[in-house]
Amino acid sequence: MKEEYEMNKLWYLSQISIFEEMTSEEMKAIDLLNTIRHFNWVPKDALVQTPDTILEGLSFVKEGKLKVYKLNDSGKQFTLSILTRGNMFGEINSISFGTKDVYIEAMEPTLVCSISEAEFDRLMISRPSLALKLLKAVSERLKEREEQLEQIAFNGLRERVIHMLTMLSSKFGTIVDGYALIDLPLTHQEIANMLGVTREAVSGVMSGLLKDGVIKTSRKSVQVNAAMLPQSK
Repeated sequence: MKEEYEMNKLWYLSQISIFEEMTSEEMKAIDLLNTIRHFNWVPKDALVQTPDTILEGLSFVKEGKLKVYKLNDSGKQFTLSILTRGNMFGEINSISFGTKDVYIEAMEPTLVCSISEAEFDRLMISRPSLALKLLKAVSERLKEREEQLEQIAFNGLRERVIHMLTMLSSKFGTIVDGYALIDLPLTHQEIANMLGVTREAVSGVMSGLLKDGVIKTSRKSVQVNAAMLPQSK
């Protein structure tokens, strides 16, 4: 049982994006540092964090999906991002993933691990290759935020919906019969939450996209015409 647990632990480490290109020997060396704490599964719809209960250190999604969102004064939800396997979140002095004062909720059963700030600093000093991977991850997160802001500033709702769906298709989509099936429970309300608009406005745009063959929909899933994607998966 212990040997199986150790193998599972190393497998999970190998799935975290900043560790993915390391050799098995390097993975074992990191594991021996005993820096990463392992949590239990977080059930669907459970809150991992609230603005009043911020997690210390940095955390990693091992399995599952997390939704990061804020609530305005009237209680309206605005989805900031969706984190899946390999994604990081948290705040320490040397780095921020923009997850302070937010809600983080499990969209499905999710496994999370964490590392303290002191342990993280020691790990980055001892493993410079990880520091480079982390910089890349932060850069990609910032690029996504910039693209979202550009969409809000320069495009109408139809273009913003298409951009959101193609981005989700690139991250979570599987091509089936010329359409990318997004592996997320996407209702019109959830899309509205991501864009900070009303459900009624999104429903109107989705009806137009469906008529134009840009998307296909079912009760809680959306498929995007693969021709709309930057590149086929």
